[in-house]
Order: sequence, then structure tokens, then C-alpha cells
Amino acid sequence: MNYSKVNNIVGWICFLIATLTYVLTLEPSASFWDCGEFIASAFRMQVVHQPGAPLFLMIQRFFSIFAAGDLTKIAYWMNVGSAVSSGATILFLFWTITALAKKTVLKAGEELTTGKLIGIMGAGAVGALAYTFSDSFWFSAVESEVYAQSSLFTAIVFWAILKWEAHADEPRADRWLLFIAYIMGLSIGIHLLNLLTIPALAFVYYFKRTDKATTAGIIKTLIAGILILAVIQYGIIQYLVSFGAYFDLFFVNTLGLGFGTGVLFFAVLLIGALVWGIRYSIRHQKKLLNLGLISTVLIIFGYASFSMIIIRAKADPNLNNSAPKDAFSFLSYLNREQYGDRPLLYGPNYNSERTGVTEGKTIWRKGNDKYEVAGKKTDYEYNNNTLLPRMYSDDARHASFYKEWMHLDDSKNPNLVDNVGFLASYQIGYMYMRYFFWNFVGRQNDEQGQGSGFEGEWISGIKPIDSWLRGDQSHLPPSTVDNKAYNRFFFLPLIMGIIGALWHFKRNQKDAGVVALLFFFTGIAIVLYLNQKPLEPRERDYAYVGSFYASAIWIGLGALALQEWLFKKLTPTAGAIGATVIGLLAAPVIMAEQGWDDHDRSTKLVPHDIALDYLQSCAPNAILFTYGDNDTYPLWYIQEVENVRPDVRIVNLSLFDTDWYINGLRQKQNESAPLPITMKPEQYVQGVRDVMPYDDYKLAGNVELKNVVDLLLSNDDGDKVPMQDGSKSNFLPTKNLKITVDPQQVISTGTVPAADAAKIATEMDWKFNKGYVTKGTLAMFDILAHNNWKRPIYFASTVPSDQYNGLDKYLYSEGLALRLLPLKADTTASDDKPEQLNTPVLYNNVMTKFKWGNMKTAKYLDPQSSDDTFIFTNIFSSLTSSLIKEGKIDEAKKVVDKYFAVMPTEKFFGIRTVVVKFYMAENLYKLDETARANDIFDKSGDYISKELNYLADISQSKGLTGSQNIQTGLYYLDRMVKTSKAAGQDKLSEKLQKTFNNLEGRLSMFFPQPGPQ
Repeated sequence: MNYSKVNNIVGWICFLIATLTYVLTLEPSASFWDCGEFIASAFRMQVVHQPGAPLFLMIQRFFSIFAAGDLTKIAYWMNVGSAVSSGATILFLFWTITALAKKTVLKAGEELTTGKLIGIMGAGAVGALAYTFSDSFWFSAVESEVYAQSSLFTAIVFWAILKWEAHADEPRADRWLLFIAYIMGLSIGIHLLNLLTIPALAFVYYFKRTDKATTAGIIKTLIAGILILAVIQYGIIQYLVSFGAYFDLFFVNTLGLGFGTGVLFFAVLLIGALVWGIRYSIRHQKKLLNLGLISTVLIIFGYASFSMIIIRAKADPNLNNSAPKDAFSFLSYLNREQYGDRPLLYGPNYNSERTGVTEGKTIWRKGNDKYEVAGKKTDYEYNNNTLLPRMYSDDARHASFYKEWMHLDDSKNPNLVDNVGFLASYQIGYMYMRYFFWNFVGRQNDEQGQGSGFEGEWISGIKPIDSWLRGDQSHLPPSTVDNKAYNRFFFLPLIMGIIGALWHFKRNQKDAGVVALLFFFTGIAIVLYLNQKPLEPRERDYAYVGSFYASAIWIGLGALALQEWLFKKLTPTAGAIGATVIGLLAAPVIMAEQGWDDHDRSTKLVPHDIALDYLQSCAPNAILFTYGDNDTYPLWYIQEVENVRPDVRIVNLSLFDTDWYINGLRQKQNESAPLPITMKPEQYVQGVRDVMPYDDYKLAGNVELKNVVDLLLSNDDGDKVPMQDGSKSNFLPTKNLKITVDPQQVISTGTVPAADAAKIATEMDWKFNKGYVTKGTLAMFDILAHNNWKRPIYFASTVPSDQYNGLDKYLYSEGLALRLLPLKADTTASDDKPEQLNTPVLYNNVMTKFKWGNMKTAKYLDPQSSDDTFIFTNIFSSLTSSLIKEGKIDEAKKVVDKYFAVMPTEKFFGIRTVVVKFYMAENLYKLDETARANDIFDKSGDYISKELNYLADISQSKGLTGSQNIQTGLYYLDRMVKTSKAAGQDKLSEKLQKTFNNLEGRLSMFFPQPGPQ
């Protein structure tokens, strides 16, 4: 059997193993974070958040065809698309490893023996399957996100450059380089990770085309590779569009022609220049110029997938992020301008003071017949600037983190050394190396790490090493040992990779250098470029999978090193088989065995069902205000794809400050009528009423909200205040607002039942909670002032309370959403005032409408899904408590039974589980469900004991660790003692008291003792 045939067969076997793994473990519906938005947008060809992923959407739309019209299977088949893409990545990784291995072990003209063939195939299988079961890649392989396809395109171009190298001396070999250029152009329509391979590809080209590499040649090649990367990243992706936009500005504003004529002229000019250049290169036999120009054309061809963004934006779909319909809005979209900038080489520290404002480029927007100035881009000037500013965010939470992490006092102005220290210890050490070790050494648990030492860290499973790094490991707590992401690889995959790298550098320094360059540019270089802030909302390991890919190459080559170094005395065939078996056991087998349970999402439906529950919490034709990714994107999915509750209008408050988003809300979407927004587009267009100040005019009493909206929308200079730059702005003259309520209207619209007419307030008064009014706040005021109770208004329960704009006392929970109701407010002053419930509606939702995401039976709940168990447990507890207060004991018991039927009551997801379970147990005692209450307290006490004793152990050697968990655990343990004693459960109370005394004795040294009263 010849080499090519064996190489193909074994490669496809690896593909099948990987794809089957991912299909068996993939999520059956939408996942959290961006997945819901991507699935909804792919299904209806809509516009996702900046900078877009049009080719990804088109490929996923293809996979949706296999759902055969079943809307509930669309997400599943798009997830299969990611699984197949990931399996194909493994296929190309296998072929990459075998190509590198063959080059290294087989000299030119040498016969391929059976032993070498097995060794090469074994290396490919070990490396490819190690990457198959690596933590970060596996995570992205089972959901509809861009990273699976991005990895595939990266794998293809690295494989293709090796194919070119193998055939470089043959006629027409450069077609492989043109193929790479086209694939790179296409990959821009998925993700930009692919471009980071360019420096490594440049060295493959250089080493092949030069007889003897020199230091000068290596430096020039590195510079050339980085320049090519910069030309594509900035020259093609950004400046081509920028030139087109400014051509259009000249043609429209100066020549008076129509929109798009300048873009068309520039396109003709560009095409003409490229055609002339290619013809010139052919006539004058300029081979390198010809290759460069044709490659540029193919990159642009691939990049042309972004035309889908403009085409679909002009169709005004429901999801039309940034509405990039014209040259300048499209340029802003590509440049990710809504996300702002960050300093990279020079800039301020977190405590630098602003000393001035620098006015930058003009911001243009499309008007009725020409482009209009929307403002100027401004940048603040700071004192105490530094090179490599890594601690630059002036957010109070970030500043506190910087100081704590780097042990800086308030008077310290960080210098270059401090910033490099933060780069090395946090951005590289914690936010990159921790992820790297997760994949190849082991993982403590799946809790998000913020530097505590007991959440989200890497561990190996080798106790002496783990104890030295993490503290005493002899009594590990349930949050670790019961966590399905408690993965221990004992350093074996890492050791295989190190052995492979050393062997590779020894045997083929050039190829090893290329892999190292790939590793650097897809790992550390990304760290340097992202300049990540601390306290991210989620782990970011998915950004670095390219460097883990490079590591997997060396893990595979480690099998060849074992064959050469450990099995010299065996026959070559036996040595190759032995090395392959050891390599498989040391990497992919242990990684699969340890990682399967925490990557198996096949039975989990939490994002799907919680999206449904958000919408089912709302009355017909409701307006639902949401805020973050996970209370918005899953809702977009279930509404746009599965057509669930198309009458509800979802309003994301994070996008509400943009004119394009408000435009969409003024249109009919699905079965939802336009929102009652009276503002005209010219009153809220970009650059107009972006932020308006509060200027207290000492007005008596509360002012009608309609009057405030009229004032904020007034164009009369007398209704404006002067600003520091000489302009005039609308302003808010008072924070004391009100809406006059017509009780009959409230009853006739079904907002409040007639039976509760006496509870209706004739005037809703409240105090606005901010010192400024944004465009989004103005739009919300407009809706509130003119809705007249015709449409129910809700806030998602996850919206931060400051976004209620002071309306807190009028919000009543009906499940996962709080409804705005004009009821007389509870005036009793209490810091521990219970959440206000609309109990009858909430009871109906919980008992008949809500679904529970298979929380009780799912094989695995990821951290976001387990967080949602707290939300639901709180709902059950609050509803039960309310029913008890109303004397509806039978209904309360039904709610309790429902809780035990659908929630994972036997599981603990961190110390917060103890908190939410405590309140349920309190209710159980009131319902005479003593056995159930005792069981909760008994297990909670045991959990607290194990968790806090572990924290006490590691605090002995590492200093106080987990202080918030300690304080929370002791507080609720003390409350459990008192509650169980009050319920007559003396034996349990004594047991809990003993546990409390023991923990207090162990931990008291870490907390200051109160002095005499």
C-alpha cells in the first residue's frame, strides 16, 4: 500500500473519530453568548455584530437545509456544521503533521520502510487526536460559533503551504500559493485568525527558495511576513473600503452625484489598475509581481463575501446590527468602531488624569441627499503616559484589580516595569498560560477564574506539584472533585509536546522554527494585540486555539521522538507501534477520558428553554427590555428561527443609544407593531442628542414625563443649555418625574384586572437615577410617555437595576421578567424588602408555561447554565413565599413539588447554591415539609464544611483565600442553625452549630475580631 493511500485513509479515520465525537456531544439547540445571534442571522440572512461573518452565515445557512423544514432542528444542524468543520480541521492537522514528519525522517531518495510509515502515521494520529480532545477546541466544535470554521481555514492554509513546498520545483506549483490567497480572502468572512499564519507561511517560502538561510534573510522574511499581514489587515480590509467611502464623499458632496457613484468609480479604477498591473507583469515576465497581484485579486474575491452584509442591510432585516447600508456606515462596521480603541504601544495608566481633548477625524453619516457631519472623533489627552500601557482602564473595578494584582498603593503611578509585570503575570501568565495548561496539563473546575486560586485554575493531578501551587490538596472540596471539568492529565500531553518540539528543533530546525512562529503569532501575539482588561464576563481561551493547534503538531511529533529515543533496541516496526501506543495513551486517550463528561452538552437545553421562558413571562404584544448577550441572543434565536412569541418586541438597552437600532424599533417586526416612539429620525440621528446633561432647575414637585420628553426634543435654543465647546444641548431640568394614570385605561387594556382597581395609582412618580440622559434613555422615556398602557412593558430579570431609570418600585416579577404596573407603591422602609411579585401570573407561568432546559437530568451543565439554576430557584422560593403569605398552602406545595421535579436539587454549583437553597428550606419548614427542609440544611451544612475547611487549609499556606465565600458560608450556616432550631429540629441545629463553631475557630484568625461594645 503506497504512502498517499495510507495517509488519506488514516487521515479520514481521524476525521470520522473527531466528527463523531463532536456530533455525539454537541448541543441540540442554541448555546449561550453569540450563538443565538449567529443562528438567527444565518437562518434569515441578517446582519450580525461588528465586524460581521458573512461567509460563516452562508455556510451555516447551507447546513440548516438538512433540518428539512423543522424549525426546532435548525440550530442542531448548524451545530453539526461546526462539528463537521472541526472534524475537517483534524483531517488537515493530521496531513500537516504527517507532511512535517515525512520531511524530517525520510531523506530525499530514501525508501519508505514499514516502520517509518507506521511512525509517521502514528505521529499524525497522536497529534490530530490530541487536538480533537483539547478543551478549548472541543468547546467551540459543538456550538454554532465562528471559531470552528476559522480553525478549519487556518488548518487548510498551513497544510496548503506544505503542499506548495513539496511541489515547489514543479511547473505551475505556485497555484498552491494562489489557492492560499483565495482561502485567506474567504476566511476574512469568518474570522481574522487565519491571517496570523502569514509570517509562518513567509518562512516556508523563504526556506524553500533560498539555498542557505542567513540572519539578514531571516530578519527580512519576518519583516516581509508582518508587512503582508499588515497590508491585508489594514490595506485591503480597511483602506480599500475607506478609499471607496471618501471617493463617494467627493462624488456626492462635491460633484453632486448620487450615493454610490464614487464607490463605483473607485471599483472601476481599482479593477483597471489590477488588470493593467497583471498584464504588465505578464508582458515583462515579472513573476513575483504577477504572483503578488493575482494573489491580491483572489484575496479581494474572497473578501467580496462582505457584499452580503450591505445587500442584506439594505433589506432592513429584523437583526441589522449597525445597519451598514452606505460606504461610511460599512467602514465603521468593519473597523469595529462601536467597541472603541485601546492603547497598545504608548498611552495612559488607570490613574492617569485627563488633561485635554484631541479632535480627530470627521465622522460622516448619510443624509437625504449628501453626507453630513455627525461630529468629530475625540481622544482624551492624559498625563503620566507610559510605554506598553497594560493597566490602562480607568474603570473603578479594573483599577482595584490592577492595584491588588500588582500590589500597588494609591499613590503609585505605574511605570514601564509595572506594566510589563502585569503583561507577564496576568495577560500572559493568567489569561494565556492558564488556558494553555487547561488543554495540556489539567483543569481544576469550570468556574470562571479571577485569580482567587480555587476557581478556574489549572492543575495536573500530581499532588506535590498541585499542593505547592494551589495549597493543600489532601481534602479537595466538592466544588473541585464533583465538578465535571476536574480534569487531570498529569502533564503527559505537555511532556509529549515538549519532547516533540525538542526533537523537531534537533532534526529540522527550519520547520520547527515555522511551527514556533505559528505558535507565537496565534498565541502571545494575540495577547499583545488584545491588551485585555481584567474581569472579563467570560473566559477567553477560544481566542488562542491557533497556538494550541501548533502545540498539537509537536505532540504528534513527540511520538517520533519516543520511537527514536526509547525504542532503539526494538525493530523499527515494533518501535513505531510502541511509540504510537504510548503517544495515544499519554495524550488523546487521557484527554478524551477526562474531558468527555464536561464537553457532553447533548442533553442540555438551558439556553433554548430560558429564552422561551423569558418570552413566556410576557403578556401578549409586550415590550421586553433586555441588556446583555445571554438575555438577548437566545431570545433572538427562538423568536427569529422557531417563531416563538413573535408578538413580543425585544429591546436591547445596550444598543438603544444608536440611531440605527431606534430606526428598527420604529418598524414592524414579525408580529410586533412599531414601538410608540414619536421622535423623528432627524431628532436622534448619530451626533444629535447622544448625551444630554442634567441641570437642576429646582422645580417643585414631579414633572409630567411627556413634558420632559417635549423639552428634550425641543429645537428652541431657549430650551437648551450652553456646553463647554460653545454648542448648545437639550437638558434634563429635574429628576423628579411622573406619569399621570387613567385607571379606566389601565383596566381596559388588561394591564391590571378590574378586581384590583383600588390598587391602581393615579400618578406614578419616581426619581430618575442618573446625572445625564442618553439617546436610549430618551427613547425609553418617549415609549413610556406615549404607550398609554396599550402594550405591556417588561424588564428582563437580569437587567442591572440602574437601567430601570428609577422605576424599581413599579416593577413586579412575572417570572424571568419584571412588569411595569401602575400600582400604589409599598412605602414601608426596609433594606430587606422582598421582591414584588404578580403572584397569580407568576404561578401560571411556572406551573403551565415554563420549560426547564433538562436541568435536572442533563449530563452536564456549563457555568452559564448552572448560574441559571440560581435564577429559577429564586423564582420558586419567591413564589412559594408569596403563596404562603396569601394563605394558598395547596398552591405553595404544588410549586415546591414542581421545584423538586425539575431542578437539580441534589447538586451544588458553588457557595451561591447554599444561599438560594436556604430560602427554599425556610419555606419548606413553613409548609411542614420538615424532611425536605432538613435534607437541604444537612447537605448544605456538609457542603459548607468541606468548602470552608479547604479554604482554611490553603489559607494557612497561601494567605486568606476566598474571603467572600467564607463570609457567605458562615453567615448562612449561622442562619441555618437558628432556622432549624426555631423549627424544632434540635438535633440538626446542634450538628450545624458544631460545624459552625469548628469553622469559626479555624477561620477567625483571618478576620478582625470586634472590640467591646
